[in-house]
Amino acid sequence: MGKVSGLILAATLMLAPMAALADGLWNVSAMLHAKKWVDLTHPFDADIPHWKGFDPMTQKIIYDYDKDGFRAEMFCHVGQWGTHVDPPAHFHKGARTADKIPVTQMLLPLVVIDVHRQVTKDPDFVLTLKDVKAWETKHGAIPKGAFVAMRTDWSKRWPDQVAMQNVDAQGTAHYPGWTMEALKYLYEVRHITASGHETTDTDPGLATTKNDYSLENYILGSDHYQIELLANLDQVPETGALVSVTWPDVKGGTGFPARVFAILP
Repeated sequence: MGKVSGLILAATLMLAPMAALADGLWNVSAMLHAKKWVDLTHPFDADIPHWKGFDPMTQKIIYDYDKDGFRAEMFCHVGQWGTHVDPPAHFHKGARTADKIPVTQMLLPLVVIDVHRQVTKDPDFVLTLKDVKAWETKHGAIPKGAFVAMRTDWSKRWPDQVAMQNVDAQGTAHYPGWTMEALKYLYEVRHITASGHETTDTDPGLATTKNDYSLENYILGSDHYQIELLANLDQVPETGALVSVTWPDVKGGTGFPARVFAILP
């Protein structure tokens, strides 16, 4: 074998594992694209449901096609706008900001705990440890590192702000939420990565009316992120799917609109 031939052979042998790896990932991509994908994100504009303390978004065209040959717009909105991420720093000074959450925490097993029938009967329903254990009795232990979403079908009220907040004549909001017992089990026993819901808050309306956000405070205070105002959870199975949770890499960001989608088994 000549020197040149030997070098070619050596280079081929070195590249072979890389090619095999690439082929393997490409095969995974092809397999995933053959599945059904479901967008779990609400499109947002200036007039969407949002937390009661936030002003509406503004949107202004600063360059346009006829005059400038292209269009560019200026958007002004709070970080917690539309379907969005709440990183730990949203509630806790010095905690992880949105840019510090690694991409490895953005593609996760998706667990959907379906309590929409209970919520239909009682808008003040809260998800308890009993509901989590019922899910596990049916499907097995919630996997470590999962993203757990609470399905309430509250997102079907979108984009009606009044219906989403569901405030009565006395000023009390009535919408579902989590319980501390369920969250502590999910995060401390099952060691999930993150959780999400369809309402504007982690805490139920009866609590937020009193400015009680202790459940959100717990999640973010334990160095986890959450997603609020999810959509289309009625199109996703309770187990077996993957979820992709992404957002812009805003340096020091304490929240931002997210793009969330599920890949079904």
